[in-house]
Amino acid sequence: MPTSKKLPPLPLAQGCACSPPPSSQHSRQLVDSRGWNIRYFIAITLLAALWWGAYSYILPTAKWLSYKLLGFAPGSHLGASVEFFLYDSVKILLLLVAMIYAIGWVRASMNVDRVREYLLDKHRGIGYFLGSGFGAITPFCSCSSIPLFLGFTNARIPIGITMAFLITSPLINEIAVVLLWGLLGWKLTVIYVVTGMLAGVLGGWFMDSIRAERWLQPFILETIARVPIIKPSAVDSEQQKLSVRQRHDFAYSETMMIFKRVWKWVFIGVGVGAVLHGFVPENWFAENLGAGQWWTVPVAVFTGIPLYSNVTGIIPVMQSLLVKGMPVGTTLAFCMSSVAASIPEFLLLRQIMTIRLQAAFIAYLWVIFSLVGWFLNATGPYIR
Repeated sequence: MPTSKKLPPLPLAQGCACSPPPSSQHSRQLVDSRGWNIRYFIAITLLAALWWGAYSYILPTAKWLSYKLLGFAPGSHLGASVEFFLYDSVKILLLLVAMIYAIGWVRASMNVDRVREYLLDKHRGIGYFLGSGFGAITPFCSCSSIPLFLGFTNARIPIGITMAFLITSPLINEIAVVLLWGLLGWKLTVIYVVTGMLAGVLGGWFMDSIRAERWLQPFILETIARVPIIKPSAVDSEQQKLSVRQRHDFAYSETMMIFKRVWKWVFIGVGVGAVLHGFVPENWFAENLGAGQWWTVPVAVFTGIPLYSNVTGIIPVMQSLLVKGMPVGTTLAFCMSSVAASIPEFLLLRQIMTIRLQAAFIAYLWVIFSLVGWFLNATGPYIR
């Protein structure tokens, strides 16, 4: 019988007629991505405008609610406390959301390890100075600077540099320099600015020396660990780029996680600050700490640290204390300590720092401002 030849198998189709070719799928993804990006930038522009409008009207709204709607007398202790609470709590929450989202969006694809290695290497001293200098040009109080501090920490910036920023930021800004120059003269202005910058630089060095990053709260350490480590030599620069949607997803998830963690402590901390702001008399300090004995300086610092004030508000107090005869070193030590730290700030930082790190922070401020006060009291006759 003749043998039948086997026919060669038919070639398999390389694709299904019902599915688009890969190039068509890629084009559709590009169109979808562009459409989402356009909608995102329109939405973020509108939200930014709403945020700025809300931020601009916090103070007049707080005044209206306190004195018009609730009926408290202007200048009363309770009215001042309520106004302070409404203004600062809303301001800090708005700053918290905006700063954490913005920093998270930027660092989502930023090679933070390259920055970190640069700052960890021989340039650490420059890093302290840059952190302190950035703090000097940001007009934040001790509580308002915490969102940026938290963002820097999450971005793996060394703890010493972030602490240099945290110390200097509430102490110095351009408005304070103008007020100091006009009310107290150029000598005290230069002394104040140099002292504030030096406190930040030395504070950063001290925190790195004791390896303070190990005393951050566990959730902060977990957040830092979540940031992918990208080695520029191993990954092509094109592969490092994240889409706008991926950046948004990362920044949004981080903002929500941190906000849920700290929002209630904002209200608690600002509430304590409102009580201190409205009910603690200013004349007490001049009456009890104005004699000039050596122990009045550390007592003034210890008394000033829990109080809540900003640098713009403390300068007139500084002038009145000096007019009443309080020594310049004691005055400066008290005013700088009340601006650099406060009970509300420590309540907020408790969610970021362990008790050990907070204790080290308080101890450093107490020592550095006491040394400054003693030095200025000894050289006071040559300054003014």
